[in-house]
Amino acid sequence: MSNSILIVEFAHHLRSAGRSVSDAIIESCRVRLRPILMTSLATIIGLLPMAFKLGAGSESYAPLARALIGGLTASVLLTVFLVPAGYFLVYQRKLGGSNEVPVA
Repeated sequence: MSNSILIVEFAHHLRSAGRSVSDAIIESCRVRLRPILMTSLATIIGLLPMAFKLGAGSESYAPLARALIGGLTASVLLTVFLVPAGYFLVYQRKLGGSNEVPVA
C-alpha cells in the first residue's frame, strides 16, 4: 500500500514540474521499482524458513508466513502493474485526453 502511495506521489510531483501524464508515470515507476522489489524480496526471503518449517517451533507460524508471502507477492504485482495503469487512465480522462498540466 505504501509503495503505491509513493509511486502516485512521485508522479504528482513530476506532473507539477511540467511532465505529461505518461512521462510522469513511466519515470515514477522506473525510479521506484528497484526499492519496491528490494524491500519486498528481502521480506519474502526472510519469511521462507518459517514457511518451510525449518526452525524450531516454526510449525505453528508456517501458515502465517505463507499468508504473508502470498499477500506481499500480490501486493507487489498490483503495485507494479495496476497502480500505474489506473493512474494513467484516471488522469488522462481527468485532463480530457490532453497531456497539458492543469492550471491550479
